[in-house]
Amino acid sequence: MHFTVQTLPKYRLAYVRQIGPYGPANSQAMEKLKMWAKGKNWLHESAVLLGIPQDNPATTLPQNCRYDACIVVSQDEPIDDSVCEAEFPGGKYAVCTVKHTSEDVRRAWAELFPALQVDGYQLDDKPVLERYTGEMIHNDQCELCVPIKF
Repeated sequence: MHFTVQTLPKYRLAYVRQIGPYGPANSQAMEKLKMWAKGKNWLHESAVLLGIPQDNPATTLPQNCRYDACIVVSQDEPIDDSVCEAEFPGGKYAVCTVKHTSEDVRRAWAELFPALQVDGYQLDDKPVLERYTGEMIHNDQCELCVPIKF
């Protein structure tokens, strides 16, 4: 499993939250966010989108799992009441680029954690995330990002 270690910056986020089992509803939340961002002309090649599962489905009941579909916005952009706002704290992450299919993403998540352990990395207490840019979306790719301690 190939990954790089990157320092992700702090981001201001606009997001739509989906509560319930992880799966197809996550995509619906992302589509809702994209439509909102497109209406503001914020959905372009350099846009950064994040999919952040806030809960571990191994320890949280499926109906209580939270998923945030996010877009990075500048500090001066006004955010209306149809979405929520948050700050992503940034930090050190192991980043792996994968083909954005259900099977490839599932396989990569299953392989990434053991690979990090073998290489001696410790997980940090922050959410994992999927990161997308306009270019990656057009190429059917995404980045899986796992917070690590140094």
